[in-house]
Amino acid sequence: MRGYIIIPKSVPCHNCKYCGSRPVIALSGKDGYVVKCSMNSNHYRTPVGLIDIDDWNAHNTPTNEFEPENDQMVACYDSKLNYTFFLPA
Repeated sequence: MRGYIIIPKSVPCHNCKYCGSRPVIALSGKDGYVVKCSMNSNHYRTPVGLIDIDDWNAHNTPTNEFEPENDQMVACYDSKLNYTFFLPA
C-alpha cells in the first residue's frame, strides 16, 4: 500500500504552485484526510478533515511560473515583467 490515493484526472484540481506536481489524498490520523503535494510534504497541504480539493485549489492558483520554495527569497520585476529572484542581505 502506498499510503495515498491518486486524484483522478476527471477531478478539476490545480497542480502544486511550487513544483507543478499533481496532488494526492493522504490519510492523516485516524479519521482525517489531507490533500498534499505528491513530491514534497513541505509544500502546501490542506487542514486535516474531509477531502477539501476546493481549499487546495484556492491556495494553488495557476501562475505562469512556479513560486520559489525559499521564504526568504524576494522576487523583483523589471519593466517587461521578467522575474529576478535574490536573497536579501
